[in-house]
Amino acid sequence: MNIDLKQLRTLLRVLEKRNVTEFEFEDEHVRIRLARGVGGHARVVAYEERPEVVPGAPPPRAAEPPKAESDEKVEYVTSPFVGSFYRSPSPDAPPFVEVGSAIRKGQALCIVEAMKLMNEIEADCDGTLVEILVENGKPVEFGQRLFKIRRA
Repeated sequence: MNIDLKQLRTLLRVLEKRNVTEFEFEDEHVRIRLARGVGGHARVVAYEERPEVVPGAPPPRAAEPPKAESDEKVEYVTSPFVGSFYRSPSPDAPPFVEVGSAIRKGQALCIVEAMKLMNEIEADCDGTLVEILVENGKPVEFGQRLFKIRRA
């Protein structure tokens, strides 16, 4: 199931004109959530393709959430969709963060390119970046761990 990018751009323009800050759509094939951030720029927050349902077949298994670390102060940032992982906003720019960086909630950590849209992935908590779990330019899966953060 592919989303028509022309329709998606039209939807983003309508949401912007109407000053809608968040939009979510879901059916049996796809789930998409759009949100406008600071400056009014829209971005895809979550996108998930749903597998085809075959009558009589058992329901598809949900992806298992990552297992919790024994250390309660550790948090993982995961990819909200399938795409390509980039550590910097452009090839010649420095990375958003490095191991040991102090992280603030809402800070951009990386970009995941999905369906030709560049989506900034933000930190969910304050803390220190312990580990970068994906190589720059490599593909990532929905729910894949990207960063390990020790909460402040």
